Amino acid sequence: MNNRIKVARAGQGMTQQQLAEAAGVSRQTINAIESGKFVPSTVLALKMARIFGCKVEDIFQLGDED
Repeated sequence: MNNRIKVARAGQGMTQQQLAEAAGVSRQTINAIESGKFVPSTVLALKMARIFGCKVEDIFQLGDED
């Protein structure tokens, strides 16, 4: 799975810690998602989309291997 979390976060001038607090997770979780080491739950993906004011599909995409 590919994601644009880092780009969306930077576009809002938000740190990993700020996003983590808004989403109710740890900064390490945000780091793992951004680096592709962790795939978020549906609930977390929806929360992140709400935080960024976009659709889930705008920040998460299936990769060719998915």
